[in-house]
Amino acid sequence: MARRADICKWRATVSAVVYLVMLGGIAWSQSTSQPGNTGVQPVDTVRSVRHDSTPSQGAPAGQAPEPSKQEKERQQGPDGDALTTFKVDVKLVNLFVTVTDQNGAPVLGLNKEDFQVFEDGQPQTVAVFGRESQLPLSIVLAVDTSLSTRKDLALELVSARRFAHSIVRPIDRLSVFEFNETVSALTPFTADLKVIDRGISGLKLGAATAMYDAIYLGADALHARKGRKVLVIITDGGDTVSKVDYQEALRAAQQAEALVYSIVIVPIPSSAGRDLGGEHALIQISNDTGGKYYYAESVASVDRAFQQIGDELRTQYLLGYYPVQRLADSDFRRIEVRVRNPNSQPLHVHHRSGYYTSDFK
Repeated sequence: MARRADICKWRATVSAVVYLVMLGGIAWSQSTSQPGNTGVQPVDTVRSVRHDSTPSQGAPAGQAPEPSKQEKERQQGPDGDALTTFKVDVKLVNLFVTVTDQNGAPVLGLNKEDFQVFEDGQPQTVAVFGRESQLPLSIVLAVDTSLSTRKDLALELVSARRFAHSIVRPIDRLSVFEFNETVSALTPFTADLKVIDRGISGLKLGAATAMYDAIYLGADALHARKGRKVLVIITDGGDTVSKVDYQEALRAAQQAEALVYSIVIVPIPSSAGRDLGGEHALIQISNDTGGKYYYAESVASVDRAFQQIGDELRTQYLLGYYPVQRLADSDFRRIEVRVRNPNSQPLHVHHRSGYYTSDFK
């Protein structure tokens, strides 16, 4: 599928550029010291600086060449003292965890010691802990504008506008998406509420529903952003024309580490025309990414869903751990978080179900 291929090609290009820039820093100190060298290295030459194991000319075989004056200076501190080099494993796994009671209200005041984290059944040591995370939010607000939503769309947009005004702080960014037979980003990521309002007001009805495409492309837009990443999707749960399927949409959301919150519009709960398969897919995607799903039968219930999403995003816990080594070769690492309940009341814990090691480099 052309759209997905273009996205993958773009990611691969960016990754290659970053890799070459890092290697280029190594090559620069060597290339600029050679007479007549402009300092611009062909790609193959840059790569050989890091991977070529042949001893430098003039150095005996098996003996490292004498470091240059610049390299010696870099190995010393400002007072001439020798510096010790440490290699640090920075593969920290971050989890945003929401804990609610049996009534759905957020549970506050928990401590680091109240949480246990397991990866593929193995206990992990929580290295990072924070309450009510103040990290910036990046939100994609994706609204279904297919014909099946036309009856209540105008009122739903009022709820969406109220949500944006209540949740977006100066450090946060929100992008408005619409999806029908196509997916369109109506605004860039912005904290400007006037721009967001214009984007919401610019939503227009279409014909079909590309729900999985909206999740896939919304997650892709969030992928490179920092802090907490959230995709809020308002839809009746049907999908008719997507170019990607459920598995691809779910993996894209998991790769982006995006929390998916689904508001499923059900005007007639007992209607035989409901797409239960699409609804169940949204529920699973929401659960697997650490978000939640809500059924909305009226504009008032849409308002309540937005309010609960806002409350949860303000009361999340941040847990971080460095994974212990394991022997299994599977690409997906499954995560479980358990919470010690000081009041012995049932608690519900929401977090992403795991991550792909192939994306965790």
